[in-house]
Amino acid sequence: MSVELNVSLPTRLSIFVGPRKGRWCNPAVPVSWLRMVDHQVLQEEPHRQVVRIGDTVRRPMHPWSPTIHEVLRHLEDVGFPHAPRLLGIDSDGREVLTYIDGESGGAAWAKVVDDAGLVAMAHLMRDYHDAVRGFRPTAGSGWAACAGSFDADDLVCHGDFGPWNLVWRGSQPVGILDWDYAWPAAPIHDVAYALEYVTPFRDDRVCVESLRYPAPPERLRRLERFAEAYGLTTTTGLVDEVFAQQHQVWVRARQLAAEGRQPQVAWQEAGVLDEVAERIRWSRANRHLFE
Repeated sequence: MSVELNVSLPTRLSIFVGPRKGRWCNPAVPVSWLRMVDHQVLQEEPHRQVVRIGDTVRRPMHPWSPTIHEVLRHLEDVGFPHAPRLLGIDSDGREVLTYIDGESGGAAWAKVVDDAGLVAMAHLMRDYHDAVRGFRPTAGSGWAACAGSFDADDLVCHGDFGPWNLVWRGSQPVGILDWDYAWPAAPIHDVAYALEYVTPFRDDRVCVESLRYPAPPERLRRLERFAEAYGLTTTTGLVDEVFAQQHQVWVRARQLAAEGRQPQVAWQEAGVLDEVAERIRWSRANRHLFE
């Protein structure tokens, strides 16, 4: 879920995505193969600090992290090159992931303004969905605010597939970040989630002032272009899918806040979730822009 705070996230995040199949290390102690560099804070928030140490990224764990780790190990096993490799848990209880050069966070919004980045993002999503189709994790830790049952056509959706969570080199996305909110859903959920941000389902002022568009975007054309690049044969009902995922993600954020999870508690206290509800109302009132 993006709350338009993502534009302040770091614009450089690296994850080395070279093959490490069968290799497991204990990053709790220094190891000679790491190219050690100064401790670099990539994200500094009271509830979550993400740091780089050498060729690794250290991130805090969640109760559902074992399930996410199983997803990452599956992606490594099938040779999917665009996800971080899980290296282990360090002595501070943080997950340790591999590291790659590229741009993400706030810089990523500009990458999808042009068709090249828009299409490349859709292709990457389809490649990811193909990599997890039929995969069913067995970890008992569940998912973020989700019981974890799969319907027949469901797969492990990334759940937060926005431009800011991709690592970009030029107009090409080369890595997918922040898997904490993956969950079982129909593939169209990820498509609709991405479309909210790349169409985008935002008013002209936000598009120009915050999302790097030089002029109000051609929303319908962009929606159709992304859908075609992903491989959909029709856009019938797609706008309603965007509305549905907006509501679903908002409900999940409220549930996580009720459980005392961060950053959702901070969002609720700051009125951000109320702003999200207002954006959902705006989308529904302006569906003529998307159809």
